[in-house]
Amino acid sequence: MNVPIYKYDVVIVGAGLAGCAAAKEASDAGLDVCVLTKLHPLRSHSGAAQGGINAALSSDDSTELHEFDTVKGSDYLGDQDAIKLMCENAPQTIRWAERMGAVFSRNEKGEIDQRPFGGQSSPRACYAKDRTGLTLLQTVYEQAHRGGVQFFDEYYVADIILEDDKIKGVVAFDLVDTKPYIFGAKTVMFATGGYGRAFKINSNAHANTGDALSMVARHGLPLEDMEFVQFHPTGIAGSGVLISEAARGEGGILLNRDGEKFMKKYAPNKLELASRDVVSRAITQEILDGRGCGEHKDHVKIDLTHLGADVIKKKLPELRDLAITFLGQDMIEEPISIAATAHYSMGGVPVDIDGHVRKNNDDFIEGFYAAGECACVSIHGANRLGANSVLEALFFGKHIGLQMIKDIKTIEMGELCEADADTAIDEFEKIRTSSGKYKVPILRDKLQQSMTDNAGVFRTEKSLQKQLNIIKEIKEKFKHVAIDDNSTTYNTDLQEAVEFGHMIDYSTFIVAGAIERKESRGAHFRDEYPQRDDENYLKHTMGYMDKNGDVAIKYMDVVLGKHELAARTY
Repeated sequence: MNVPIYKYDVVIVGAGLAGCAAAKEASDAGLDVCVLTKLHPLRSHSGAAQGGINAALSSDDSTELHEFDTVKGSDYLGDQDAIKLMCENAPQTIRWAERMGAVFSRNEKGEIDQRPFGGQSSPRACYAKDRTGLTLLQTVYEQAHRGGVQFFDEYYVADIILEDDKIKGVVAFDLVDTKPYIFGAKTVMFATGGYGRAFKINSNAHANTGDALSMVARHGLPLEDMEFVQFHPTGIAGSGVLISEAARGEGGILLNRDGEKFMKKYAPNKLELASRDVVSRAITQEILDGRGCGEHKDHVKIDLTHLGADVIKKKLPELRDLAITFLGQDMIEEPISIAATAHYSMGGVPVDIDGHVRKNNDDFIEGFYAAGECACVSIHGANRLGANSVLEALFFGKHIGLQMIKDIKTIEMGELCEADADTAIDEFEKIRTSSGKYKVPILRDKLQQSMTDNAGVFRTEKSLQKQLNIIKEIKEKFKHVAIDDNSTTYNTDLQEAVEFGHMIDYSTFIVAGAIERKESRGAHFRDEYPQRDDENYLKHTMGYMDKNGDVAIKYMDVVLGKHELAARTY
C-alpha cells in the first residue's frame, strides 16, 4: 500500500487546550507545526469544562496557599515541584489567555470574578459564566489557527513510530476514506484527554477513548497511577452529563430522600465544598445505605432554589439548560437529580516537569512529550481539585510548547519508510475483515458496567480480582469480533472497534494498579484498607504491559517538598 509521508518539526495529537496552547507557542517561534485530531478542534473535550480555572489573584489568596490546597487535595501523592511550577505560573497563564481575547466574568469592581471550589482555601476559580472551557478553547484555537498551525480534522492516530528510544512520528488514518498516512516529526506531543469512558456512567465525550495510553503501553513504555480515577459528585442521574462544581461553589446543597443535608456527617467543616473524592463517596454511601432518591433510590438531589432565578440565569445558565434537557427539572423551581459519575483521570503517560515522556523511572524517549489529562506529571496525585485541570492543560500545554522549541535544536528527523505503518494497517484490516461472532457494543457494555460495579468508587480485593478475570474474558472474545460495516468510507464501526481494543488494555492497568495498592488514598478507596498508608504506598504506580497484555507493577518515588504529610480532613 502506498503510504504518503509528511514531515513537520512538531506533530501534536489532540486539539484541546493543551494541544492548541503548545501548537501556538511552537508555531509562534517559527516551527512547522501540525495538529491531528479525531474531530473538529472546537469539539474537543476541553470545551466541556464549565466551572473555572484556578489562579491565586486576590489579596486574600496566595500561590503558596494554592500549592498547599493542591498537595493536600492530591492526598500527598502529587509531585510538589510540578505543583509549585503550575501554581506560581497560574496568574500569568490567566493574563496570557486574557490578552489573547478570553472574556472572563467580572465582579462589581471590574476585576476577573472568582468562585469557591471544593477543597480550596479561597475563591480562586476564574470563570466565564459556566462555559469557561469553551471560552478558553475558542480563544487559543483561534490564535493557533491564525498563527499558521496546520490542523488535520478527522484523522485517527493509530500508532507511534518508535525506534531506539527516539520517536520518529505517528501513523494516522483519514476517517473519510480510511487511508493511512505517516506524519514524521522531530518532536511529537500527545494531548489526547482522559480515560473515563472505561466506566458505564461517565462525563467524558464519546471521542475520549484513551487510545494514546495503550498505544504508548503497547510499545513497552509505562503508564503511571492509572488506578486513580476521579468520580465527580454531581453528574446528572442516569446519563453522567456534568453538573459543574460551580453549582456547589455558588451554594448548592446536597439532600437525600429524607431531605437531610447529609454532608455534615462526612465533612463537617467544608460540607459540600470538601474535595471531590470525599463528596462522591458520601453520595454513593447514602445511596448504598438506602437513602437515595427516586423509585430506584439510585441518586440524591442538589438544591439551588434558594439562589434565586437571577443568580442562576446569570452564573449557571448552561447547567440549568442541561438539567431541563436531560431531567426535565428546572433548578430555579426544584432540586435536581444527581449521582457520582466517572469524570477525570489522574493517571496517564508518565512525564517529567517539562513534559518529556518516560521510558522508565530514570530514562526518557527523545522527542516525545505529553500534556493535559492524558499525561501524569503528577499534579493531581490521588485526587484532583476542581478547576486545576483547565489550568494544567493550558499552562503545561504552553510550557511544553516552549520546551519543544528549546529541545528541537538538538533533535534530528528520524528515517521513515512506508513499512513504519504496517502494524497499524494490519490492525485496522484484521478488524475490518474479521468474521468473528462477537459484537463490539455488547462487549463494551459489559466492560463498562463491570468496571463501574467492581472498580468504581468503592473497591475490594474480591471485586478487583473478579474484574481482572472479566477483562481477560473480554480480551479473548475481542480476538473474534465482527463489525457490520466493511467499507472504507467513514467507517465509524471500525473506529469504535479499534478504540475498544485500547479500552480493554488500559482498563487492565486501572485494575492491576488498584489490586496492588492496598490502602485508601484520594479517589482510590479499598474497603479492607480504609486508611492511607504512607509507609508502604507513598509512591507512584508504574505499570508495564507485556506482549500477552498482562500488567506488571513497579513503583516510583513521589517528589516531596515543603508541604509535610498530614491527615487530610475537610
